[in-house]
Amino acid sequence: MTPHGTISLGDAARISGPQAFNLMIKPAGSACNLACRYCYYLDKAEIYAGRETVMSPEMLETVIREYIRANDVPEIQFNWHGGEPLVCGLDFFRKAVELERKYSGGKTIFNTIQTNGTLITPEWAAFFAENRFLVGISIDGPRSVHDRYRVDKGGAPTFDRVMRGLECLKAAGAEFNTMSAVSKAGEGRGLEIYEFLKAAGSRFMQFMPVYEHVLDGRIVPPSTPGSKPGKWSVSATGFGHFLCQIFDYWVRHDVGKVFVGQFDAALASWCGVPPGICVFNRSCGGNSVIEHNGDVYPCDHFVYPRYRLGNIATDDLRAMMNSDTQIRFGMDKRDTLPKKCLDCRYLFACNGECPKHRFSITPAGEPGLNTLCEAYLRFYSHTEQYFARMRDLLLSGSAPADIMAEI
Repeated sequence: MTPHGTISLGDAARISGPQAFNLMIKPAGSACNLACRYCYYLDKAEIYAGRETVMSPEMLETVIREYIRANDVPEIQFNWHGGEPLVCGLDFFRKAVELERKYSGGKTIFNTIQTNGTLITPEWAAFFAENRFLVGISIDGPRSVHDRYRVDKGGAPTFDRVMRGLECLKAAGAEFNTMSAVSKAGEGRGLEIYEFLKAAGSRFMQFMPVYEHVLDGRIVPPSTPGSKPGKWSVSATGFGHFLCQIFDYWVRHDVGKVFVGQFDAALASWCGVPPGICVFNRSCGGNSVIEHNGDVYPCDHFVYPRYRLGNIATDDLRAMMNSDTQIRFGMDKRDTLPKKCLDCRYLFACNGECPKHRFSITPAGEPGLNTLCEAYLRFYSHTEQYFARMRDLLLSGSAPADIMAEI
């Protein structure tokens, strides 16, 4: 165990080795055409006096130039996020691609974009296909699940619009995956949601648990006095059951055919390699955020003034990524774990999950326990024998999918 306050070998390698980090770019900030009831980002406009301004052409060029320059690796991935990035318009992203080519310097450029899908037209879909964007579609499941909380500014349902956008992507041959928020609406319906997403054509699925605290109607960080769970928050019992329900079907039918973020991460951890999802890493800091005006933050769940690292127009991006503030933020994930976590047999896989979920107190009275702890304990204990077997199959030169025949 790395002593409190010290940098692990992994952290040291990331900081001192060739610079490599991901930057989530918010070209429209928190601006969005929807008003999802559980959204943690809509109120970020308050930081900028209520203004929801699209990134200027000058700032776009600065971001693209500096992000490529600051990374020492041969492949750079641009991650466009929101809010809803498509409100910037198609010409904005045409210009972005043009600038990526201008400043690539021989590096290979990839683009991903996360969208609610409602604004996708055949023209957008053709652009994504032509420029090889990986499109993440936010869809929570079938109509009755999705429309429970994913509504527009007028409170109207959005399911049909999302599905139309998805059909445009498929018609154009654009690559896509799905991001599903698991809220109270999804409890007890894991397999139903999984089968719906498969039927919709998704083969790469991410399931993000929705658990936030609110105070005076606003989502607030952990440890905020007087805050309470949002009424749409998934329960730990419900989320654990959700994952296990999907896993029990997947491990018998879809290993190697459908890829689920939590399952891929768990198998990676059992194999002793990085999990590929930031929430299961030992420390934070490799997935920072840049707002529409150039402000940089260590994580999009911690876009609050006290976490601001600087601004790309006036501060060196590489220096911000290696700053004491950024490094301390990353190590705090590891150093603030309660003893209950440090003694847990699944620490190697969970690592306390995301700090944004650490609202609970341990039985011994220590703060900082992840509120979804029970969910992950259930998931890892339920799946341990299967992931151990898939690891052994890999070590023997066989495919993890061979476990389906064994079961």
